[in-house]
Amino acid sequence: MSAAKYPEKGPPSPSVDIGTDDEVARGASTEIIPESQSLHRKLRGKEVQLFAIGGAIGTSLYVQMGSALPKGGPAGLFIAFLIWGAVMWAVNECFAEMVTYLPIPSPFIRFGSAWVDGALGFAMAWNFFLNMAFLVPFEIVAMNILFTFWTDKIPVEAVVVAMIVLYAILNVVTVRYFGISEFYLSIFKVLLMIGLFLFVFITMLGGNPLHDRYGFRYWNNPGAFVSHLEPGGTGKFLGVLSCVYQASFSICGPEYISMVAAETENPRKILPPAFRSFVWRILVFFVGSALCMGIVIPYNDSTLNAILGGDISGSGTGAASPYVISMERLKISGLPDLVNALIMTSIFSAGNGLLFSATRTLHGMALEGHAPHFFSRCTKGGVPIWALLCSLSFCLLAFLQVNSSSAEVLNYLVDLVTCCQLINYGFTALTYRHFYSALKKQGISRDTLPYKGRFQPYTSYFAMGGTTFMVLAGGYDLFLTGGWSVMWFFLDYGMIGFFIIAFAFWKLFFRSKYVRPGTANLSLGGLKEEIDNYEALIPPREAGKVDKVLNFIFE
Repeated sequence: MSAAKYPEKGPPSPSVDIGTDDEVARGASTEIIPESQSLHRKLRGKEVQLFAIGGAIGTSLYVQMGSALPKGGPAGLFIAFLIWGAVMWAVNECFAEMVTYLPIPSPFIRFGSAWVDGALGFAMAWNFFLNMAFLVPFEIVAMNILFTFWTDKIPVEAVVVAMIVLYAILNVVTVRYFGISEFYLSIFKVLLMIGLFLFVFITMLGGNPLHDRYGFRYWNNPGAFVSHLEPGGTGKFLGVLSCVYQASFSICGPEYISMVAAETENPRKILPPAFRSFVWRILVFFVGSALCMGIVIPYNDSTLNAILGGDISGSGTGAASPYVISMERLKISGLPDLVNALIMTSIFSAGNGLLFSATRTLHGMALEGHAPHFFSRCTKGGVPIWALLCSLSFCLLAFLQVNSSSAEVLNYLVDLVTCCQLINYGFTALTYRHFYSALKKQGISRDTLPYKGRFQPYTSYFAMGGTTFMVLAGGYDLFLTGGWSVMWFFLDYGMIGFFIIAFAFWKLFFRSKYVRPGTANLSLGGLKEEIDNYEALIPPREAGKVDKVLNFIFE
């Protein structure tokens, strides 16, 4: 397959080579996908589901969500995750309809370029790369906090350097096996979360060494809500708002399904169930974890507050997870150590996966003309080495722990990542509006689509409104407390400025044209027809007994 020649200005045209009929029948890609980006085997339905779940389950579900508990209380945390879960459902409906219609690599970024404006695709691409890249040091900082559960004698610098070296080695030698390893690690993450949910249910009913039937005790004492920053009802509203901001960082998922769209065996058949089940993943994992964290510890727990305040002195105070704090309080021997170790394993896996995603995103951007060309260069083993080194450089942000508490550094990274996520979600919903308008004006019935989003186009309005509100409300505390901080203002709103600059740069230098609603080329230069032909030639797969059980569970 020969590489497409780039035009003198602007991004390159999609490079397409459908291959021979034999290649198509075996599941060859309908678009040139660099070997270093490919998972080397087409994904089946249960695997796509697990990728989506595994990508969404990370540090936040075990640890970071607990940081919002002292601000909103157990009820505030639970309500906030329900509210933001509804917004993310709306975002998911926008992703689902577009991606299942045209399952290509980096779909929502490519759609922004082709259906709205080339400048939008460029800005979204860099924004998404930074989103992934900032999350890697976030995982490293969380790992350091969990180490202090046993000892605070390990230097921060040693943890950071060790993690960087391990990530570098794994991303060089395990490219070919990344897909299958992440599949099994995703199963592990799901089982760990189910185990933690069972722990909460059993112990709250008295199944613990203290025989303490604590139930919903902490919802009554010290209380269900917290007045945050202001007294009375205003303070309780701000407490819930703070928890919603945490939820906007924690709840994710549709982008992970989208990322593997081009690697899916029969995308138009497999992807719709994965997107449809997203609402259940929200309810079970995110809202369920928010409920559990408010049950197992009070919002004024001394250990949690010591960590969040940076007052970590001595081993044991690193039990950053509310689940581990609860196990310690209930005098359950052995289990806190085991769960803390398992959470660390999950965090390490999440960081490795995020580095892989950041590296491949930057590599793909270079191939598309959105990043310097040298980032597309690969080793003989298919590793985009310069993209990997650039992504690894973001891990140096974890050294901020040397002069600041680990919890404070986590907050820095949460603010940056949250703003990145909200921007891309909001502009994906905007892209959907162009897609919806093109379908309507070109006479394409949405009833013929592989996935028909519910209550559209109003769902996209709700998604745009919710994400825009949270982007602007991210720094609400700066304007209420009077404690103005240039640093925190930059952390809360800096990515908005970066997005505007990136958009303006592409618009001015490459003169990209705005695609008026209704005029978008929905086939994306003939890619849709080629994907149609590819799927028509896929031989039907006979599912075995194990596959039937797994498909019933996940689809």
